[in-house]
Amino acid sequence: MAKRVLILGSTGSIGEQALDVVSRSPELEVVGLSAARNVERVCAQAAKTKVGAVALSDPAAAELAAARLGDRRVLAGAEGVRELIAGTEPDLVLNAIVGTAGLGPTIVALSEGIDLALANKESLVVGGELVTALAEATGARILPVDSEHSAIFQLLRGESPGTVERLILTASGGPFRGRGELGDVTPQEALAHPTWEMGGRITIDSATLVNKGLEVIEAHHLFGLAYERIDVVVHPQSIVHSLIELNDGAQLAHLGLPDMRVPISFALHHPERADVTVPRLDLAAVGRLDFEPPDPEAFPCLALAREAGAAGGTAPCVLNAADEVAVAAFLEGRIAFTAIAEVIAGALDALETAPVGHFEELFECDLRAREVAAELTEAAGAPA
Repeated sequence: MAKRVLILGSTGSIGEQALDVVSRSPELEVVGLSAARNVERVCAQAAKTKVGAVALSDPAAAELAAARLGDRRVLAGAEGVRELIAGTEPDLVLNAIVGTAGLGPTIVALSEGIDLALANKESLVVGGELVTALAEATGARILPVDSEHSAIFQLLRGESPGTVERLILTASGGPFRGRGELGDVTPQEALAHPTWEMGGRITIDSATLVNKGLEVIEAHHLFGLAYERIDVVVHPQSIVHSLIELNDGAQLAHLGLPDMRVPISFALHHPERADVTVPRLDLAAVGRLDFEPPDPEAFPCLALAREAGAAGGTAPCVLNAADEVAVAAFLEGRIAFTAIAEVIAGALDALETAPVGHFEELFECDLRAREVAAELTEAAGAPA
């Protein structure tokens, strides 16, 4: 019997590639789709996959979709996404929703004891210990979809507890690696990622390297290693997706051409490994692999993320919320590229870190952090 897969965020980059993976696999079946507001695309997906239910978080978009999809069930709003998870009875939920909006569906899936293929890093950055504790309590598995975390997850499968000394996440360095002055960077330049095709926010996060900082926090919660044992190295070719260092000094690396269908397929088929039709790596053709340390002066967001992760409590939530607000302001031309780090630092300074005992406290912190970050973006002003 095919594994029943629910895809949340189906119209985004990860969702589209997941649908491609499913379409080529007799072991997988899509049972539901969710999107934010892309009515035309989600309706086309629903028609192609023949799913019986979809959800759109935008109620107006849900009304339009309902008129187009006829007898298919169309759910609306955040409650509709939660109802979709419970009502479709999936074996696996792929959470590819962008931003903090993905935390709620993560909570619902894990609460139902459903395995979670996680592409929404905010679930672990913001939810951290609460999310992993929930998974442990219900027995649901969290299967990483990010290429770096999928690589580490695969490398760790054959290792005994206590043998792993260090995790090493690779970063492409984004479009501004080695560039000096970044104050005049335009959104168009920042969106031109050299090796990956991704959505808007994650592409800007890759340009500031805050994304790598979020991945450090995510790795801490996924794999249980202290922050001082998680390193970042810049690797512009994006061929080595991550490494682990063992107690005998050996390092194991996961290599492959950059294609997100590989980690998506691994998460969807887990614990099996399936054929994926992607170009194969030819190291001789690549010719060389380069590595260098990240530049802390040019990319202060990486250090800010590390500091927030180490502080724990509400700090990562503030970090993430401030980053979302700042990135949106930059893309709209309201602040300079370098002001993104300034807004994040300002929000972390303005809001005292507090311990977290319940998810509701995180949602409240997120709202407050967004208010503070919005004030800081207004103060920063438009780029010269």
